[in-house]
Amino acid sequence: MAIRIQCLCIDTPDPARIAAFWEAALGWRRTHDHDEQVCLEPPEGSQEDGVSADLLFLKVPEGKTVKNRLHLDLRPTDQAAEVARLQALGARQISIGQGDASWVVMADPDGNEFDVLQPLTPGELPSGYDALGRRIPAIPAEDLYRLQGPEPAWASRKVSETTSSAAA
Repeated sequence: MAIRIQCLCIDTPDPARIAAFWEAALGWRRTHDHDEQVCLEPPEGSQEDGVSADLLFLKVPEGKTVKNRLHLDLRPTDQAAEVARLQALGARQISIGQGDASWVVMADPDGNEFDVLQPLTPGELPSGYDALGRRIPAIPAEDLYRLQGPEPAWASRKVSETTSSAAA
């Protein structure tokens, strides 16, 4: 099937204000900014760019009144540090009856619920994925050499040069 999720739409009385929170929380860029709607996309050129669904904040007259039927789960590399950072941005911890859970339930400044999960352990990560669960792109061999810096002098010697100098 040739279809993908383009954006997740979030209703809000103040798109600019709530987009500012999520822009800072996720480190995403604002690509569309009008009174009626604000769009956030992953950083240009990042692994998520063009893959993750955009967040589109749409102006509505009413505020949030009931629990969300859809929410975001955020996977940090350090849960406690991320919860503290999100609180400093204006989020708050809330209880929705989750009990003793490994995730922290929070609400953004509009009251939209989201979860901050624990980091993945090395045993939970499939080979070729980083701590956030993102695929690590393969680096072509020629780029590996370029990343390592200048080639050492001994590496450019021919096999015959090294054998003849060893025999001498």
